[in-house]
Formats: sequence, C-alpha cells, structure tokens
Amino acid sequence: MFQLSSDAQFAFILEEYLSLANNNGANTGEILRIATQIVPGDFESFYGAFYTMAEHIHGIAEAVNATKDPVGAREAYFRAASYYRGADFFLHGNWSDPRIYSLWEQQLASFDKAIALLEPAPAERFSLKTYSDNIGDYEAIGVFYKASACNESLPTVLVGNGYDGAQEESYHYACVEILKRGVNCVTYEGPGQPTVRRQQDIGFIPDWWTVASPVMDYLSGRPDVDISKVALVGISFGGTLAPRAASHDDRYSAVVAIDGLFSIQQVIEEQLPAEVIAPFNATNATAFNEIIEYIQADTAYPTELRWLIDWSLFAFKTHSPYDWFTRLGEITMSKDVVRKLSIPVFVAKGQDDTMTLEEPETAYQMLTTDRPNGKALTYWHQFNTSLGAGEHCSIGAEAQLWQVVLGWLSGVWGDVSYANHV
Repeated sequence: MFQLSSDAQFAFILEEYLSLANNNGANTGEILRIATQIVPGDFESFYGAFYTMAEHIHGIAEAVNATKDPVGAREAYFRAASYYRGADFFLHGNWSDPRIYSLWEQQLASFDKAIALLEPAPAERFSLKTYSDNIGDYEAIGVFYKASACNESLPTVLVGNGYDGAQEESYHYACVEILKRGVNCVTYEGPGQPTVRRQQDIGFIPDWWTVASPVMDYLSGRPDVDISKVALVGISFGGTLAPRAASHDDRYSAVVAIDGLFSIQQVIEEQLPAEVIAPFNATNATAFNEIIEYIQADTAYPTELRWLIDWSLFAFKTHSPYDWFTRLGEITMSKDVVRKLSIPVFVAKGQDDTMTLEEPETAYQMLTTDRPNGKALTYWHQFNTSLGAGEHCSIGAEAQLWQVVLGWLSGVWGDVSYANHV
C-alpha cells in the first residue's frame, strides 16, 4: 500500500483515517493535507496536524444551517469527530495529559450532532448496567442505527471494535455498508475501549460476555430487531472478544471475526526481540517492567512499539507492563471458548496483514477441528492485496469486505434479500 509517511505506524494510521473517506468519515484532500504537516516519529506533530484540521472542519459544521442543509452539517460533524480522534491517537504515554479527555469530549460532541441528523432516523445512544467478577458493576455502552423509519423487525449486526478503535469509527467502517442493505447496525464498547476507559476508568476484562450479553438483552426488547437474525462482529482484537462473548450466549445467529485472532499476546510476543520477552517468560516482573519502560521512553525505538506500550498500559489501566502482558494473556480464543461455539463463524484475513501474522489461520484451524461439526460451521475468506483489500481488517476496501460478509450472512439468515438504500 502507498505510504503517506516514512514512519510505518504513522503511515498505517493515516491510511486508516483516509479509508474513512469511503463512508463520510473523512475527505481525502483533508487527510492528504494533514499528512504533509506530520513529522515522522513526532507524536506532537501528529496531534497538531489532526487537531488543526478538526477545529477548522468543526467550525465549518457549526456555520452550516442544519435545517436548510442537514447533509452538509452532518458530514462536516462526522469529519470533525474523526479528526479529533486522530489528534488523540498518540497521546497516551502521559495519563495526566488533559487532551486525552478533552479531545474525546470534542469527538463525542461532534459525532452526536452528526448522528442526530441521520436518516431515516437519528441514531440512539444507550448505556446498560452490568457486572463483571473482575471489576464489579459497570456500564456497557452502544449506539443503535435504524435501517428503517418503521418498527419492522429487521436483521441486525452488532459490531464491536478491538484494542484501540472507537465505536464511532465503526459507523464509517461497518455500519454505513450494513445500513445500505436495510439491516440495522449496532455498535458497542466495553472496559478498556476508548469511551468506557475514559468515562468509567476501567480497563480490559476477559469476561467479555458481560459486555455483549446485556446488549443482546436490550436488542431483545426492541420491536425493530429480529432477534433470530443478530450477528456479532468483532474487528481486529474484537475478533477474539466476539467469540469469547458468543461462547457464553447462544442467542447470536453467527459470529464474524475480522481478522480472526487466537491470541494478541502471542502476536506481540512473536514481534518482540527475544531479550525483551525472556524476563516475562521467566516471571521476572521487575526486569520485564524495566525493559518495557526503557523502550517506551526511547524515541530510537519504532513508533509502533512505543505507541503499543503507551496505549496498552492506558487501556488495561495499569502502570505495570508485566501486569498488562499477564492480563492480556487471559484474553484468547481458547479451546474452551471454541468448544462452546455451536453457530456459524466467519474468519477473515487480509493477505498482507502484518499485525496478526498467522493468527487468522490458527483461529480457523481451531474452529474447524476443536468443536463439533466445525468444518461445516466455519467459513474462511482471505481478502487479497491485488484488489487493495489485503491490509489489516481490509481497511480501505470496506465495500469488498462487507459485500462478502453480508453475502455470507444472507445465507446464514435463510437467503434473505437485502434492501437497496442509497
């Protein structure tokens, strides 16, 4: 894929934001302009370039008369929200940085103004009380996007993001394509994910079913949802979280893992130098913490690795790298999880996805061999680089991705025919 920065991590994140232009989450010219203002490896320049654009586009949105031009206002608010999120992306090494919270409030406010202008109906935010043995009481949050102005019972796709992605981003990545076909789309977040981490001060948990099952309870009470046709989608690390959730709840009609992940801890371990991971494997917390903290502070190390450490500690709400990596190892697509999945599972892989290595293949192998009737219940699809769909989670080729996924779901749902909404 063409690189917009000589810094590999910056290039990938810029590509991710550029891909939002496919479904009204960015403009290509705006992202290309942002890219010219970013110094490779400089986190502050990344913040500054995105924030400057966010403020300008937010000003444009505010100046639009939303009564006369709701489309213009909505699209500008969506783009402003995206750029505020971009400004935040590399700031998490210092938890006391107030921008981590102020930028998030700005992106939420802009996004809420945008979804209030959606047709055929404004989107609805919801918050659901739930409980985890790991953290006690908390609230799962989400957004419901109606595919019809009526209350007809429709198939519904429940989309969960992964390690760092926000549910607002999932609207552009997934929901727009889903809604075009007359299928409801719902996004949700739990502990460790961007809004819940900030607003409730809680990190990732292994019992992800305590997040997703309350959402299913909520959907069960809605007349516009055909509860027999609810598919659970997990994006990136969500490809681990979604199967874990479904292993404790048999109400889903299918699970989609984009991309399938057996263990993100294993991915990280394979990419770290042997001398870095050795203290962890030796259960030497002090030595492991010292090495990781040294890498975190040294700008000579790759941006991807420094960002990973910054975000991971924040997302797991711990200052101990050893604690983070230990807890990360508890969140896998284990054989016990797989054995409990009696529904169809779609496993996707981007051909050139360097972030997941061979994890999708591992997940597919487990799903076919470690559960009854696994081969018949598991579907594999590789999205190809030659068609521009080979990146992590096929970003930038969302139309290809969802045409395949929703085509498969049509069969799972009894060969349903989709609507044709522009």
